[in-house]
Amino acid sequence: MDPETTDLPTPCTSSAAVVDRLRRSLSSCSQLIQTGVDFRKSEQSLSDLVLFLNSISDSFVREPENQDLENASFQILTEIRLFITSSSVDQQAVIDALSFELPKTAARFACVSPRCMEVAQSIVDCFTDKCSPRDMLSILCEAIGSPRDAFTVPSYFAPLLSGFPKVFVSIRRRQFEQVKAAVPVILNALKAIVLDSDDKDADLGDIFHKANCIADSMKAVCLELEGKDNEKLCALLGLFVLQITALASMGIEYRLAHSSPLVLKLSHFLQSCGLSYLGLIMGTDVEKLLGIAVGDGGDDLVGCFSDIWLGASILVIWGYKSNEVALAAGADLVALKDELQSSRIKRWHAVGMLKHVLLCLYLPLELKKDAINFLLSIMYAKLSQMPNDENEDYSTYMPTLCSALQAIQVVIMYATDVILRKNAFAAFKELLADCPTSLRFDILRALIKDGDSSSMIAVLLDCVREEVRLESSKSPPASKVSKAESEGSQGTIFWSSSALELVELVLRPPGGGPPSLPEHSDAVLQNRPNQSTNIHWLIMLPSNSVHKVHDQKYFYATCQKSDQIHFSCFSFMQVLSALNLYRFILIKESTGKSNNSGVLSRDSLVKAHSEWLLPLRTLVTRMMAEAQCDSDELALCGLNPVEVVLYRCIELVEQLL
Repeated sequence: MDPETTDLPTPCTSSAAVVDRLRRSLSSCSQLIQTGVDFRKSEQSLSDLVLFLNSISDSFVREPENQDLENASFQILTEIRLFITSSSVDQQAVIDALSFELPKTAARFACVSPRCMEVAQSIVDCFTDKCSPRDMLSILCEAIGSPRDAFTVPSYFAPLLSGFPKVFVSIRRRQFEQVKAAVPVILNALKAIVLDSDDKDADLGDIFHKANCIADSMKAVCLELEGKDNEKLCALLGLFVLQITALASMGIEYRLAHSSPLVLKLSHFLQSCGLSYLGLIMGTDVEKLLGIAVGDGGDDLVGCFSDIWLGASILVIWGYKSNEVALAAGADLVALKDELQSSRIKRWHAVGMLKHVLLCLYLPLELKKDAINFLLSIMYAKLSQMPNDENEDYSTYMPTLCSALQAIQVVIMYATDVILRKNAFAAFKELLADCPTSLRFDILRALIKDGDSSSMIAVLLDCVREEVRLESSKSPPASKVSKAESEGSQGTIFWSSSALELVELVLRPPGGGPPSLPEHSDAVLQNRPNQSTNIHWLIMLPSNSVHKVHDQKYFYATCQKSDQIHFSCFSFMQVLSALNLYRFILIKESTGKSNNSGVLSRDSLVKAHSEWLLPLRTLVTRMMAEAQCDSDELALCGLNPVEVVLYRCIELVEQLL
């Protein structure tokens, strides 16, 4: 082993000495490779060269502000480019050998400065021009698939990504298989860049510009293919575009001036891939693309497309936001909204797709605002278009609707923007109202049963109480109904008879015993230490304490806290709402001299008294005593209205018994 090549440089080594040493190392490697006499010695020489270059790039990571190292890095890259483009290097064997190591090494130096990245990119271009495209495809995939932690930054990946378009269009055999093998590596690298990047700046914009160039090259290859390969590569291109759209939306600030040019370019691919806004927002086009490009047994490939459902929704939202983007996609937004407004099933599919936007943690708030606004725009269906299909079986859509409503709940509870929360709550109510009665009840029951937010469960119970009120207002007074009519109307009194089941879910949980109040407090926000944050929280409390059970209002509470915040009074919201709902039904049935819900039957009253109300009274009494002893004003604030309504319910039941 040559001691000259193994003596690693120090940060104080002069640029001239480093470049001179690099020149001699390159010459030595070239001679050994050209002679081909000692393969092991030529491999060792190349390994020493890479070790020498990597030590320089590692020094820059340790000292990023060292200008001498930046100058040395630039001169090193310039010398490498000069060497591989020199007419004296006419042996293909030399270029091929260097191509296995120098593109990755050059990419490490690209992290040093913009001018270093420019030269590094030209080095990669030289190798893609001179080497076999199949070999370069493997080399580039290996380079972007296994960077060191210190180099997982956009500037490392940029020169390597720039080599893929030229390689793709240069491959002449088995194009689809070659591109299909490279796409997962590219997408996984892009996702790592987005999720690891702290600053959403021009570096990511350049990365996604290169990703768009890769898509352009895939489209060019599609034009050269025919038959099944053309169909499969077009489908693969469509999936690639959807994934890129999702990743770009996570990584680039959601401002029209910065994001729109990229989205415009991506939208131009939709027609080439046979995609429409209707197919995207319903998810049918996504499933079609997966079926064509991946087929059966493509789990590895499917893994890199984890965000395509999100990307499909985002492309439609961008078209909704910008007419220019919709035009580029060849879409008619008016026709799209008419189609969704006129079909309940298509509307539900669209809502199921939009949940991906609402649940994604990495998307900006503005994009979620536009998603909620789009959802509202398609939910306002014309009355003449509302189907009269209460007897249809829609149970297969329940999982989709439940998950969509849960996504909207997340926005209602945790969004920091007041208008967004209000619009999200409006969308929540519209989507519930869009469901047939029996399905709506099943959904509310599932949300209440699976909910872990006391205040949100309270809102759901209030929705049930409103259904009971509306149903009651449509029913004629008992004095004006004959016995036969009363018996025939039992089946139409749906909410009154079903609401008691939901009351029991809260007041007597399936596990038995009274509700465990303290464990249901809502964690509103987790702040960083020593930081104050304004927290706007949608909560529900009854007007005038709890005496007017027909009127409830929503308002926002603003407070400043640090660390994790628990509002003790929120712990009791679901119990308070359940008690109010039970009291409302009791009063409605007793004053109307009816018993449609069965709430006035002796068995029902005894059960409520012994299994719901008395155990809860014991719990509340104990908690009130503890709160007074501890001077816990927040706990007392939450318990006081619960105590008032609880005792009123007990009085009513005992009177009726």
